[in-house]
Amino acid sequence: MMWRMSSAPTSDWILITKNPLSPDELSNWVIRPNCGAVVTFSGIVRDHSSSRENVKALEYETNTEMAERRLHDVVDEAHKRWPDLERVAVHHRIGQVELSVSTVVVAVSAPHRDTAFKAARFCIDALKVSVPMWKRELWEGGSAWSDETSPIGDAGDQ
Repeated sequence: MMWRMSSAPTSDWILITKNPLSPDELSNWVIRPNCGAVVTFSGIVRDHSSSRENVKALEYETNTEMAERRLHDVVDEAHKRWPDLERVAVHHRIGQVELSVSTVVVAVSAPHRDTAFKAARFCIDALKVSVPMWKRELWEGGSAWSDETSPIGDAGDQ
C-alpha cells in the first residue's frame, strides 16, 4: 500500500485538523481536465441529534495518526472499487465545532457522475464506521458523548 502525504497531496488529500474546513477548496482541488463530475459532501453541525434538542456545538476527538491511516484505507478501497476515480479529498475536524460549520468534507472527481456519486457516498459511509472518531454533543449547561455509535469495522467491509 502506498501512503500519500496529507501535506503534499497528489491524487488524494487526507487531513485531520483543528482548523476550519473549506468544501469549496476541496471541490476545486479535485477538479481534473479528464473528469466531468465532482461530488462534494459536507457534514454540518446541526442543532439537534436523535436524542437531544438545542445542541450548540460538537466536539470531536481521535488518535490523529490512526484516523488518518484508516482514512487512507477508505480512500484506497474507493479507488479499488472505482478504478476510474481520479482525485479524492477527505478532511475531518477535531476539537470543538460550532453550529452550521463543516465537521467533515469528502470531495471526489471522476470522468462520469455515476462513479463520483457512488464513490463519495462510499467514502462518507465507510468513514463513519471505520475511522475511530468520538463525538461529544454540547448544549447550554452540559455535554455528553453521542449515543450515535457503531462498532468500528474495516473500510473493505462496507
